[in-house]
Formats: sequence, structure tokens, C-alpha cells
Amino acid sequence: MLGPVEVRRGGRRVAFSGAKLHTVLAALLVAREEVISDERLCRLLWGWAPPATVSAQLYTYVSRLRKILGDDVLIDRRPPGYAMSIGNATLDLTEFEKLALSGREALIAEDFEKAGELLRGALARWNGQPFANATEYLADAEAPRLTEARAVTLEHRIAADLALGRHEQLTGELTGLVAEFPLRERIRCQLMTALCRSGRQADAIHLYHHGRAVLADELGVNPGEELRATYRALLEGTLDRQPRPAAAVVSGGRREAAERTAGAPAMLPPDTVDFTGRGPELELLCRALAPDGQGSGRPRRVLVTGMAGLGKTALAVHAAHRCQRHFPDGQLYADLRAPDGTPRHPTRVLRRLLRALGPAEEVPATEDQDQLVRLYRERTRGRQLLIVLDNASGAAQLGPLLPNTPEPAVLVTGRTALPTVAGAHTVALAPLAPRDSLELLSAAAGPARVAAAPGAASAIVEHCAGLPLALRIVGTRIAARPHSTPDRLARRLADPVTRLRELHSGDLDVHTSLLPSWRALDPEVRAVFPALAALGPQPFPAADAAMALGRPEAEAERLLEALADAALLEVSGADEWGQPCYLFHPLVRLFALSLAEGAAPDCTPAARTEHNRRLTHRP
Repeated sequence: MLGPVEVRRGGRRVAFSGAKLHTVLAALLVAREEVISDERLCRLLWGWAPPATVSAQLYTYVSRLRKILGDDVLIDRRPPGYAMSIGNATLDLTEFEKLALSGREALIAEDFEKAGELLRGALARWNGQPFANATEYLADAEAPRLTEARAVTLEHRIAADLALGRHEQLTGELTGLVAEFPLRERIRCQLMTALCRSGRQADAIHLYHHGRAVLADELGVNPGEELRATYRALLEGTLDRQPRPAAAVVSGGRREAAERTAGAPAMLPPDTVDFTGRGPELELLCRALAPDGQGSGRPRRVLVTGMAGLGKTALAVHAAHRCQRHFPDGQLYADLRAPDGTPRHPTRVLRRLLRALGPAEEVPATEDQDQLVRLYRERTRGRQLLIVLDNASGAAQLGPLLPNTPEPAVLVTGRTALPTVAGAHTVALAPLAPRDSLELLSAAAGPARVAAAPGAASAIVEHCAGLPLALRIVGTRIAARPHSTPDRLARRLADPVTRLRELHSGDLDVHTSLLPSWRALDPEVRAVFPALAALGPQPFPAADAAMALGRPEAEAERLLEALADAALLEVSGADEWGQPCYLFHPLVRLFALSLAEGAAPDCTPAARTEHNRRLTHRP
């Protein structure tokens, strides 16, 4: 997949054609033997305009793949989608990841020759742009992640070569890479280092100031710590000395990284570059995760809750990166929700965490969850670890993943309160305030684009209703269209009928993000969800809901509380008789209306739009 999607047998390319067939194969491989839903496959094949014969065409593509790949590769139908096992076959992506990881470990251990060899081997697996012969929808969704992994591996390989004193040979390659990736600060640092060691200090100084101007013009930010530190070393005359330990290069130049244990897991996703707002919440998380210094023996467990799209994961990952220094034994991360929105089984998550905590060959191939839990708790006991468990769905899933000693800290995100983390510090996220919303929009779209259209920006902020996911989607769309003003998009968002359809960019989609919460509801609650949304955008008490549903007030309140527990409804103050009032977030209300009158949640955007048109303006 690291280039055009291909199948080779005995070293010869297997002939098959068609972007759609290549897309289905690539999507199944990317899922790594987990189920990829029909909805996801449909989106990757046809975007927002699927044909009426979706199911039949998917079946045809899968049947053709089975014939092409033979009996050694299994493609199983597992509702709501398909899963593929490649048996004894090899995948270039897997080989790349193994070599890149081994090379990074050798770099941290300062075995530069071995690191360079392994990392060059990883990069040699590439054969062009990933998914070049698949659909644009798949390429937009998956290629950026792979190209980022390649760029990071390339940075590590250059770090190994610099450590071996090959700066003169690297100058030409790095000059081309800086032109290709002008916003990657580490590559710019590496070229500055190579230039300085080649006696070209003036060129290195010019390169820094050029990078500073590019970052200001393109992103509206100042250089990061690593680039500033490289510039200071250049001015102080220390940059032409022998290279820093590789561990410091790999981790961005922090001294603590050189002191880490070579085998410490580092599973955190990349930090959000333009993280915005959430100042009080961030400080609370960092205080709760920091050691108390008194040896109280009380477990550090922190829970972040809120509706879909509020940025729980971004906040948790940002806080985890800020607190890394407190956890010298490493950081673990697990997404507890599969790509199709279903909860991952704890045994699958345990195996992944155990492989990160110790030799993979010592992880038993067993379905005995109790045995895996015992091994997991043995490997976490007494270690200063940070464990981030993202998108937790309930106590049964979360319980086996919690350590039983106080040394590891656990940071959990979920859409509702979880009794398993009772007594934890809980941070309940609310929608962003207008000022923070505007700042996030500006960071995503570019400050100049937003400043040039203040009226449109204000309207966009209002229509996104403080939902970070929606703001990031709109900002991304504005940034991707430099010759189009934000005003047109603001006008399209102004219409409630088309608003949810517009809140989509690549793999980000507000409607899709809300689906798992809706699917997790009991059928009875799911059935009344659209009718409650039809009550209107203002807060309403249980009595109004009871009248709309034709049910007793106590029963209506039970249904409302179930929606509030699922983060699909907010409790908003009380009425004049002291009874609690409930309120839909504006975008959740549009989502609920799109499900009304039998509309399937996975239907086409056009069908959802027609339902919105009929229902949005109900009193």
C-alpha cells in the first residue's frame, strides 16, 4: 500500500484493475483484521453520493477480491461489515512499521549505524504516493497518516546520519526536503545543523529567519522550542559540536528523553499543534495527573466527559503530552472504540497494551481475559506510567484495563459518567465560548482568512454552536480553498437544512461522530429521540415532553435522563416550578431531526437533507 495498491504473488504483480476494487482491498488491509463497516466502505468508495445498489456492488467487489487473492486470504462477512485476514502473506506497511520502530529504538540506544540501516530499510518499502490508484476518498482519509509516518522516519534516519558526521552528504537532500516540507521544523533544524557543521553559519541563520517568516505567514505561530533551541546553539557557537544523544533528537530535544528507559512505551498520538482554549480544564487535568509528592497511595484517575465532537480526545492527548515528564516509564494509549463506532473487546485492547509493555512473544495467545488482566497488572505494578483510555463505553469494558496499584495514572475519556472511575477527578466539557470558538476557527483556517471576513467568521461561529469538531471542519475547508472567501460557506451553514451536510471534511463529519451515541441507546429511547427534537430549540421540562410523546410525565423524565446520560441532551436549569429543563445542542437537534419519520441514520446526505427540510422549522 506504500504506493499504488498492488498484490504480488511469487514476485510477479497480480493483474486486476479499477479504482473501486483497489479501494476495497486497501480499506480491508488498513482495518488490520478488524471489521470495517459497510457505511465506511461506502464513504471510501463513493463519498457522499453512493449509488442505489450499494449492497450489491460491495458484494461484487468482495467476491472478485476473494477470487483474485485465493483461499489463503480470508474475507469474512461480519455485520455490520467485512474483515480480512491475510494469513502468511506480507504487507509492506507492516514491514515498514516494524523496521521504523526498531530503527527508532536503535537511535535512542545511540547505535547509529544500526539505526540508519533499519530506517533506510523502512523507507525502501515505499514505492510512491500511497493509494495512488484508489479513490480520492480513501486517499484523503488514509494517506496523510502514512505520509506523516514516512516523514518522521525520514527525520530519524537523518538524525542517525548526522550523529555519524555525514553532514556534508546530507546538505543537498535536506535542502530539497525543506523546500518540500517548509513547515516541518525538525527538518529545518537538521539542515541548520548540517550547514553550520559545514562552515556555513550565515546560511543557517538565514534558514532560521526564513522558517520563522513561513510559520508566521502560513500558521500565525512562532517557531517551536526545538527550532529556537537550535538557533540559540547556532548563535552561541555550540551547534557545530558533536551531535546530541539521539534520544534527545527523537523526542524533540528535551533532556529528559535521553534519560528514559530505551524500552519505555510511547504510544500517545501526536499532540494538536494548534490546540486552543480549555485553559481551566487543562490545568485541572495536569494537576490531577501530577504526583502529589506525599505518597498517599491513592490511585490517580481522571475522567473527561462530554458529547461527541467537544474535543475530549484532543484535550486528553494535549494534557498527556504536557505531563510526560511525570511518567518516565512511558505512556500507553488505547482507543476503546473501533472505526465503525462499536466498543472494542477488552481482551483485544489488553493484548495491544501488553505488547507495548514487554516482549510481544510473551503475550499469551489466549481468550482468557482473567489471565490477560493478571499479566497486565503485573507489568504495570510499581511503574510510573500514564495510561490514556480513549472513548470508553462502560464499566464492563473499562474495568479490566485499570491497574490495581497507585503508581500508574489513568486518564479516561467517555461520553458519560463511568462508575468504574468513581472518585476520579471529572472534567465535564461544555461547548466553547464564542471567543474561544473564533480562536479555534482562526487557528484552523488561518488568521488572515478569518480576519479578512469578520462577519462571515462570526456567523460560522454561531452556526457551529461551540462544537470544536464543527469549527475544525469549517476551518479546514476554508484553508483548503485559498481563492474562495468564507462568506459562501457561512451562507450554506445558515440554512439548517444543509448545515449538517456541510459539516464534513475528509474523515471528519459531525453526523458520523454522533451516530455511536445514538446506536448505543435502548430502542425505546432511540424511538422518541426525533420527536423530542421537534419540541424546538428552547429548553423544555418533562411535562412538555410527556405531552409530545403521549406518555406519563415520570416515564418521559426517565427517557430524558437516558438521553442526558448518553450526552445527547443537556440539563439546563429549572422551570418556574423548580422542575429540571432539558436542552438539545443545536447540532444534536438537527441530527435528531434527520432521523425522524423512519430516516435511516446511514442514508445518503440528500435523504437526510429532505427530512431536515420537512422537520427543522417545526415549532
